[in-house]
Amino acid sequence: QVRLVESGGGLVQAGGSLKLSCAASGRTIAGYSMGWFRQAPGKAREFVAAINRSGANTITTNSVKGRFTISRDNGKNTVYLQMNSLKPEDTAVYYCAAGLIPGTGVVATSSGYTYWGQGTQVTVSS
Repeated sequence: QVRLVESGGGLVQAGGSLKLSCAASGRTIAGYSMGWFRQAPGKAREFVAAINRSGANTITTNSVKGRFTISRDNGKNTVYLQMNSLKPEDTAVYYCAAGLIPGTGVVATSSGYTYWGQGTQVTVSS
């Protein structure tokens, strides 16, 4: 069992930055691919970014490309999402997820992930 706890969310003005953290406990995340998803009010959960087990491969959705960066520190059992140039449309609850994905792969679909955190709210004001 992997327990994931997100932190770092909050209220920020458009153009600002936030860094989300996802701290894992129960097991080391070194064997897991990790992802960030978000869900805005009235909308479906959507993929944001993912990183493979070693950190060598990452993917991000087009709407955040060049603004958000996913990274991980397996020694600290933590995954991060650095968010720059935030826009009001980035407002959502952000969730961290862990999945056992073979090889060097990363997955952009929620079905690929087994463990989920409770989420952290990010609100971007215009």
